[in-house]
Amino acid sequence: METKETRPRLRGAIRKAYENITRVESRVLVIGDLHEPFCLDEYLDHCIETYEKHNCNQVVFIGDVIDNHYSSYHESDPDGMGGGDELDQAIDRLARWYKAFPKAHVTIGNHDRLMRRKAFSGAIPKRWIKEYSDVLNTPEWIYTERVVIDGVQYIHGESGRATKKAKDDMMSTVQGHRHTEMFTEFVVGANFKIFGCAVGCGIDHLSYAMAYGKNFKKPAIGCAVVFGGHHALNLPMNLGR
Repeated sequence: METKETRPRLRGAIRKAYENITRVESRVLVIGDLHEPFCLDEYLDHCIETYEKHNCNQVVFIGDVIDNHYSSYHESDPDGMGGGDELDQAIDRLARWYKAFPKAHVTIGNHDRLMRRKAFSGAIPKRWIKEYSDVLNTPEWIYTERVVIDGVQYIHGESGRATKKAKDDMMSTVQGHRHTEMFTEFVVGANFKIFGCAVGCGIDHLSYAMAYGKNFKKPAIGCAVVFGGHHALNLPMNLGR
C-alpha cells in the first residue's frame, strides 16, 4: 500500500526564515580593496567563508586589487620591491583569488589604473596598453568603472562617502576606497529607500606600502553581501588581536 509523503508544515518565524534562504535573488559578495601583494593572508579565507555562509551567487571586487606602490604619484619606499618584483608577487597572490572566484566583476580603482595614467601622461596610445585581465592573468574577470546589479551601483568610490553618492545619484551605492570605513546607511523619503554601503578592505596596514596611514585610524577589515538589491550586510573579519 502506497503512502503519501508527508512534509512538516512550517509556521511563523521558521517559515519566514525558510522563505528567505530559498528565495531566488542575487546575493552579491563584495570584496574590499586588496592592494596585492599587500593584503592580509586571512582575508581570502574570510571572503570564501562569507560567500559560502550566505549562499552568494555573484562576486564584485570593489577595486584596487593591486597596489602599484612602486609607481605611485606619492613617495615610494626606496627599500621596497622594484616594479617587476612587486607585479610578479601581485599576480601570484591574485591567482589565489581567481581560483576561489573565477567569475567576477572588478570595479577599477585608482591604484589599478596608475600605469594607464602614466602611459597617458607619456603620450602612449591606448593600442599599446594591455587589458587588465591579460596583465593579471584573470581572463574571466570583467574590469569596469561601474557595474549595476538589481538597481544597486558598485563603484570604487574616489568621489566621497557612499551615502553621499547614493543621495547624489538617488541610487543605492556600494563602494570601497576609504579603508577606515565599513557601514551600511539607509536614506528614506516619501517614495524611496536607498542605501550607501562602505565595504571595508583587506589590506595589511603593517606593510611598508601602507605606511602613509600609520598615523591615522586602523583599516576596517571586512567584506559585504548585498541581497537582491534591497539591503546590504557588512561582515567584519575577526582579527583575533
